[in-house]
Amino acid sequence: MAKPERIGSVAAIAQLSGWTAATDRDAIQKTFKFKDFNAAFGFMTRVALAAEKADHHPEWFNVYNRVEVVLTTHEADGVTERDVALAKIMDAAAG
Repeated sequence: MAKPERIGSVAAIAQLSGWTAATDRDAIQKTFKFKDFNAAFGFMTRVALAAEKADHHPEWFNVYNRVEVVLTTHEADGVTERDVALAKIMDAAAG
């Protein structure tokens, strides 16, 4: 597989709603809030299945009803279209 082309966080967030650029590296981030832990965990499960299929995995952190997500493509050392695609999957999964 060819190395993905880095597009950068600015180009990525221009295509997305509610995502922001990380301050410490070329990455995008978003916090999702749900009704309760069950809803948050269900979201993570749906996204995990899609991420595994795409072979592109998020960095995330969950506490109760909140899921904090950071997306970057490590082999490109920054944000690529793979991150944009996964962000769109996450937005759809969040409803």
